[in-house]
Amino acid sequence: MKEIKEAIILAGGLGTRLRDTVPGIPKCMAPVAGKPFLFYVINYLRMQGVEQFIFSLGYKHELIEEYLKSDFPTLRYKNAIEREPLGTGGAILLATKLAESKTVLVTNGDTLFHVDIRQMATFHEKNNSVCTLALKPMTDFDRYGVVEIDGAGAIKSFKEKQYYWQGDINGGVYLLDKTEFEKENLPEKFSFEKEFLEKKEVGLFGIRQNGYFIDIGIPEDYERAQLELKQPALDLRNINHDWTLFLDRDGVINVDKDGSYIFSPDEFVFLDGAPALFKKLATRFGRIIVITNQRGVGRGLMTAEALEAIHDKMKKEVQQAGGRIDAIYYCTSVDNQHPMRKPNPGMAWHAKTDFPAIDLSKTVMVGNNLSDMKFGRNAGVYTVFVRTTQPHMALPHPDIDMAFSSLKTFTEALE
Repeated sequence: MKEIKEAIILAGGLGTRLRDTVPGIPKCMAPVAGKPFLFYVINYLRMQGVEQFIFSLGYKHELIEEYLKSDFPTLRYKNAIEREPLGTGGAILLATKLAESKTVLVTNGDTLFHVDIRQMATFHEKNNSVCTLALKPMTDFDRYGVVEIDGAGAIKSFKEKQYYWQGDINGGVYLLDKTEFEKENLPEKFSFEKEFLEKKEVGLFGIRQNGYFIDIGIPEDYERAQLELKQPALDLRNINHDWTLFLDRDGVINVDKDGSYIFSPDEFVFLDGAPALFKKLATRFGRIIVITNQRGVGRGLMTAEALEAIHDKMKKEVQQAGGRIDAIYYCTSVDNQHPMRKPNPGMAWHAKTDFPAIDLSKTVMVGNNLSDMKFGRNAGVYTVFVRTTQPHMALPHPDIDMAFSSLKTFTEALE
């Protein structure tokens, strides 16, 4: 199954039930633990491999547009704007006109559901599904209806909202076959749930997903999100072999060549004592991974072979000092919107794919630029700023959890 690379986020609702709590803004822009809720939705999907977004906007769309421009300038996205309310179905249909993929993920901007998109995609393809729903098993609830499936996952029925002791709810995350959906004889304005899902007799499947789920549509769950999505403070005493260390390269491990690039192994010079630090770091972190932008290759100023030779030298000297580097990820693209180029979190997604033991809530990114820190925030990991090239960085900063003068002083603090 090809990776799901494109997602539609429905962010055009009026949010009437939340208006007294967060008046005057779309629900997805409601502040949660210091960030608009939409921040968490976007970055969860990016850390599942989604690279391109379509935002379906309506109510006060200009607020969301401004947020995306200011806080996600390197995100690849398009906006589909309703000039009048079209219902959930009309909003999805309008957005699919901008989609480039045959299979697109659809989710709500006010719901966060930690689904396994790869697993969903495999199931979707196996069943030749028109629409696959992510179902969340729940107990003791009356806020949602229940979806019934047969042994193969085909949807049998949708039950109305009432009290249920247990059941599977529609989690609001779909994989949709755009081509088949657009063939349906659908009006411009309609409810996706009532007039498409509940009326379609074949081609619908559901797959149970038991990941984290929260819908901030009511004040009680909005307040719960404030606690559950707040990242605990970084405590270096908690770091053990369950943790992962992400390291930027230039200015963190080696001397940065200001305004230029390291073109050859001869030009690669470790910062004072850096190789020996890896021996100490290896006693605390289960995985040590270098994550670096290397645009010099994309600009044609050096070759990929030269970059590999530099990295071979770096790894060899670290190993000789008794340390280790488990992997190196780099992005050579000159396109700031390339999903693998920091501050976009694509390299973290690749690392987690290659190393399934990585727990992002137990990962630290060490870097010497704000793009490294923003990368950390987008990937959902802790951030440590080293002042090797920017000694006067003003703190506190919303994207920095801790700061040290160098990798050496950070390593000493771990001891």
